[in-house]
Amino acid sequence: MFSKIFPKIHAEGYKFLVIAGIITIVFYSFSNFLGLIGLVLTIWVYYFFRDPERVIIDDNNYLVSPADGEIIKVEEVDGPKELGLENKRFNKISVFMNVFDCHVNRIPCAGKIEEILYKPGVFVNASLDKASEDNERNYFRIKDTDNNDIIVVQIAGLVARRIVCESNKDQELKQGDRIGMIRFGSRADVYYENYQPLVKVGQKAISGETLLAKK
Repeated sequence: MFSKIFPKIHAEGYKFLVIAGIITIVFYSFSNFLGLIGLVLTIWVYYFFRDPERVIIDDNNYLVSPADGEIIKVEEVDGPKELGLENKRFNKISVFMNVFDCHVNRIPCAGKIEEILYKPGVFVNASLDKASEDNERNYFRIKDTDNNDIIVVQIAGLVARRIVCESNKDQELKQGDRIGMIRFGSRADVYYENYQPLVKVGQKAISGETLLAKK
């Protein structure tokens, strides 16, 4: 129960928590009302950077969600041109993370990270289609256990200004392992082949637990 009310937080969150705490103290020196605003801000920062444990299915027949949030796209598209896959067709699922969702990202399947590619960009609303091509983003090209290409893209949003990558090229990961996070509102796209989607637009997803697709 304690861990649900006070979950552990991601390492990225500690400095922001300290800053929010200092702001709260300064606000209290001016008025109780401003201090209360600062306290609410501090609590929000704590919960934004929460990093709860998740129950992973650990089944290579499924892809799990890389992010908490709302499913906003389930479609067939060309692969990312940044990875030279524009002539290959993929299914794509997009998960939009608002500022109240957990922002720690996880790998959808067991496999090896073949490539990581960071692309700088602008910061339009992450729920818009053009965010996949225009915003700051980070690509993970993964080979699953059947040698399928699985692409995960971390996309910074309107408020987000930094993508945190915690994985390395050639790293072997288990399904649901953490790969990084995005600060303050964002989106995750998953491109995949040889799986059938299990989700629909408008559905809520939980990182590492919600089943996105099945072989």
